[in-house]
Parts: sequence; C-alpha cells; structure tokens
Amino acid sequence: MGFLVVVAFLCLFILGFPVVYAILLPSIAYVLIEGLPLGLLAQRITYALDSFPLVAVPLFIFVGNLMNLSGITDRIFRFAYTLVGRVPGGLAQVNVFGSLIFSGMSGAALADIGGLGRIEIDAMKKRGFNPAFAGAVTAASATIGPIFPPSIPLIVYGSVTSVSIVQLLIAGIMPAIVCTILLMLTVLVVAIRHHYPRAERWPTGREIIETLLPALPAIIAPVLMVGGMTAGAFTPTEAAAITAVYVIFISGAFYRELTLAHLWNAAVLTARSCSAILIIVAAAALFGWILAVEQVPQNFASVLLGLSKDPLMLLVIANLIFFVAGIFLDSTTATLLLVPIIAPPLVMAGVDPVQLGIVTIFNLMMGLLTPPMGLSLFLVSDIAKVSVRTLLGALLPFYIPLFSTLMILTFAKDFTLWLPRLIAQ
Repeated sequence: MGFLVVVAFLCLFILGFPVVYAILLPSIAYVLIEGLPLGLLAQRITYALDSFPLVAVPLFIFVGNLMNLSGITDRIFRFAYTLVGRVPGGLAQVNVFGSLIFSGMSGAALADIGGLGRIEIDAMKKRGFNPAFAGAVTAASATIGPIFPPSIPLIVYGSVTSVSIVQLLIAGIMPAIVCTILLMLTVLVVAIRHHYPRAERWPTGREIIETLLPALPAIIAPVLMVGGMTAGAFTPTEAAAITAVYVIFISGAFYRELTLAHLWNAAVLTARSCSAILIIVAAAALFGWILAVEQVPQNFASVLLGLSKDPLMLLVIANLIFFVAGIFLDSTTATLLLVPIIAPPLVMAGVDPVQLGIVTIFNLMMGLLTPPMGLSLFLVSDIAKVSVRTLLGALLPFYIPLFSTLMILTFAKDFTLWLPRLIAQ
C-alpha cells in the first residue's frame, strides 16, 4: 500500500494536479481503504502544524515583505553599489553582493528576487545590461539566501529531521560566502568579455560611510541574530520574532518610513505565502505518516545501503536524488516528502546530518533554476521581460560556480562543519 500511495502521488503530479492535491488524495484514499477513522486526518494535520520551529517561517517571510515595502532594500542596494559598483560588472556585482546582505534578513530565494532583485534588474536594464544577463545574475545570486542565516528551508529541514537548527544555520555561513565569491568571479569574467558598464570611479571613504550608515541597521541584523542563537540567548524561532520586531523598529524609528499600510500589506502578503507553504506541510505530514506505517523508509534504506555503505558515495547518490527532485518539486514539498525517507539511512551509514542538510537544501535551490519547475526562472523571466529559453542561455555560465560550491559541500566535509564545531567549542 505504501508503494501504491507513492505511485498515485507521482501519477497525479505528472497529470498536472496541484502538489497539495497530489499528496492529499492518495493519503485520504489510503485512510478510507484501510478503514481508519476519519478523525485521523485532522489529527495528523493538526499535529504537523503544532510546531514551534515552524513559527519562524511566517515570521521571516513577514520580515522579507516588510523590508521590500518599507524601503530597506533600496538602502541595501545603494550601499552595495557604492562598495562594489566599480568592480568589472558594476551593477551585476552589486546584484550578487546585495543578495548576500539581503538574505541575512529574508532567508528566502523568492523574497530576494521579488524585493531586491526587482530593483537590481530595472537598474541594470537602464544602464545598458542585457535583460537576460540581468535576470540570470539575479536568479543565480538568489540561491545564496536559502543557505545563509536565516534560512527558511533549513528551518523546515531541521524541524523535519530534529537536527539542530542553530548548527544548520551556522553551517550555511561559509558556503554562502564561498558561493558569493565564485559568482562574483564569474560575473567579472563575463563582464570583461562583453564590456558591460561599471561605475566611473572608486568610491571615496566618505561616500562609503554615507551609504553604509543608512544600511547598517539592516546589515547588523543577521550578526545579532546568529550571535544570540550561538550564545543560547534565544532559539531560531525566537530569533525570527526578534528580527521582525527589530525591522519594525528600525523602519519606524530609524528610517521613519513605516506606515500602517506597510504593516497591513506585509501581513497580507505573508498570510498568502504561508497558506501555500503550511498547507503543503500539513498534507506532507499525513503522507509521511502513511509511508512510516507502511515502512517505506525502512525498505528504501535497505535498498540504498545495498548499493553502497560508503558515506561519500551515498552522499553523491543523495545529490542526484535531491537535484532531480528540485527540478520537479518546490523545496518545501521535496524536503517534507523525501528527507524523512532518504536522511535516516545516510546518517546511519555515517553521513553527518548537518552536512547532509546543507547539501540537500543547496541541491533543491539549484532546482529553482532548472526547468520544468524552476520557480525562480519564471519569476525572473516575468520581471526581466525575457523568455525562459533566453534566460536559460544566459544562466549557463553561472551553473559553473553553483556546481563548484556543491562539490565543495559534498567532498569537503570539514569545510562545511568547521564553523559549527568551532563555535560549539
């Protein structure tokens, strides 16, 4: 029955059913066929949503929406342009560097694209950049957000696997920085080759300070948040709440641009986004319970361990599975459906659960750039006003730094784990 439920889900998904229906319909059919009480449906769904770590998800989404509406993203953009606008590639370098800063408060790829990315693409087009190249840089740099704290996908992963969310968030810092550096190097090479414009001169110290001061409250937010979590002052969920209050404070008291309309619009946008995410969380919890009852994870574990017992080889196999899953499923759905099945046998074989979490999420984020699902592709295509095919052509050079980062995460275990271990000591 567990196998049939999985097959039914895949068939409905391939036929074009929305993901939540493709998950729920086979699950409900299983409950009816097995003669289980219908109250079980409500019980499993309610239990899934009664999760303290998941409270961080709507809070960080609210933070990202509020930043977009209250002008904080504009100040981040101006500071990033002042600092790296003279580097070959100009605004393209600003795009990548700005994504690293913005991700420290939003924690989501699509929030980065919809907020700072929209500003960056418009600015690049006005300065003479190819619209497809502007969109490609924006889509590629948005992968930084989901692995740099705060990371909504890592929070979901931690809540599913019971791995320390704090360690996951800390482990994502160095990979995000390395990915940023590699993306900026790629932009440099492409910009020199195509003679893309850049700022006319290097900034003076005064200009850097003048643009840094307005952006500083937003920049120090992730530092305070990570520092508080590592010191044990608050949990990731409490950090999300503190960050939300902090953004409201600096928007109202420091920037003096916060209005009730901004708060209301941010709350409405957050409710819409969370309804889509949390209904999938609830449906996937019921689906996962059925798979557990039917011992699908145990059967899959025996198959996977039968292929190899070498942790590195199993991690490579997991890379392939999650990359393919990311092509067809959004990151939340893929995490909720696949991680409970794939993670236990890998951890049992010796793969570090924190390293596995970073590798998993990075693979799924690369899926955002890959058809046919490619949510980042379609959003960027709409903003940049270019076809998805044209955008994909411009994205090809950026797959090199992204896959290079993935290889480092996979084969250099100590690189991923040294910072969490250092802080733990």
